[in-house]
Amino acid sequence: MHLHILGICGTFMGGIALLARALGHQVTGSDANVYPPMSTQLREVGIDPMEGFEAAHLRPSPDVVVVGNAMRRGMPVIEYLLDRGLPYVSGPEWLRENLLGTRWVLAVAGTHGKTSVAGMLAWVLEDAGLEPGFLIGGVPKNFGVSAQLGAAPFFVVEADEYDTAFFDKRSKFVHYRPRTLVINDLEFDHADIFDDLAMIQRQFHHLVRTLPGSGLIVHPAGSPALDQVLAMGCWTPGETVGEGGDWSAQPELADSSRFRVWLRGEPVGTLEWDQIGGHNKLNALATLAAARHVGVPARQTMAALSRFEGIKRRMELRGEVGGVRVYDDFAHHPTAIATTLEGLRRRVGDERILAILEPRSNTMRQDVHRGSLAASLELADRVYLFIPEDLGWAPASWFADFGGRFTGSRRIDELVDRIATEARPGDHLLVMSNGGFGGIHEKLLEALVAGGAAD
Repeated sequence: MHLHILGICGTFMGGIALLARALGHQVTGSDANVYPPMSTQLREVGIDPMEGFEAAHLRPSPDVVVVGNAMRRGMPVIEYLLDRGLPYVSGPEWLRENLLGTRWVLAVAGTHGKTSVAGMLAWVLEDAGLEPGFLIGGVPKNFGVSAQLGAAPFFVVEADEYDTAFFDKRSKFVHYRPRTLVINDLEFDHADIFDDLAMIQRQFHHLVRTLPGSGLIVHPAGSPALDQVLAMGCWTPGETVGEGGDWSAQPELADSSRFRVWLRGEPVGTLEWDQIGGHNKLNALATLAAARHVGVPARQTMAALSRFEGIKRRMELRGEVGGVRVYDDFAHHPTAIATTLEGLRRRVGDERILAILEPRSNTMRQDVHRGSLAASLELADRVYLFIPEDLGWAPASWFADFGGRFTGSRRIDELVDRIATEARPGDHLLVMSNGGFGGIHEKLLEALVAGGAAD
């Protein structure tokens, strides 16, 4: 069967392409932005994405068009698709009909930590010899790819609450029908499609309704937003993680790179690994609970997590020049920014952290996080903000209390020059964006070399 995928270079749709190819289908696709790492993964399996969204890309007609959620009415390719009556489905619908229906699905949902927990869980099952399939919105370093067909029965999927397609406004995750569900904490996000937290909670309630009574829901202890979701109706047993939960942890190092694990008051063991931060400690507890539900003992899970290499773009060290380290992180919500900085601060102590932020998501560009964004960056010694043309708020007023600690610019190259001038040995440059940020990581490393930081 010939599939053409619209939006093929997105992390989810690119994963669909890899899975379809592994199932033996002919796969083509197009996207407005064809760039690594997804374009590299696709070309490695023989898929060369087309640039743009042209009607000509659907000639000759494929057997089915898989429509990404970035597609809108009025786009030439969509109007051609509808006028010609070509068969089409959404990505989540295709995944459910062609793969998930025969699998034990482990879904990871929630505002934060989806990619990390999904990556951890896939690795634990792989390490246990269970050959899981997975589709993750990032690249776990233990695998080097964002999707894998695997073998029955287990499949790990990152379960996003964003809408499915222009013709299906339900959240993607209602298609997945999980048996094991992890829900990390829940906050307001995606202001372009949700009016408030209550709208998001309603979608999560729809997800909860799809779980069988023999399933398991893993969630944080003491989360009012999630407690309200479960109070709407829940027919599946649950296990809680965090302080006061079924699964808890006692740090032995301040940065949470080593901690003791407890299950209902009984000691399980000590996990020592390369990840840092209290958020990753909670991610590990959620992974332990979910893996135990499918039969992997807690000590075996902890041994696997000690060999977990992390996710690309999650506190990933991109390079070091003259004692200045440059990191790449996907954080794009105040809570994620704060927890990332907290973990790095506990690791580096009094050494300087220079936070470099691109407000790229739809929510971040709107006047939604007033009062919380600046507070989330308090642990940074300096803050550098890229100011896009369509930013819907005034950085000068939001960061007024930062004084000389804050620099904003509409030009990435200007930020790079300023940072390279001000950086000194021992500094940690933390770049945070959910996009490519104009290649700022390499530009920073090149500027540091050119400025003599390597001497």
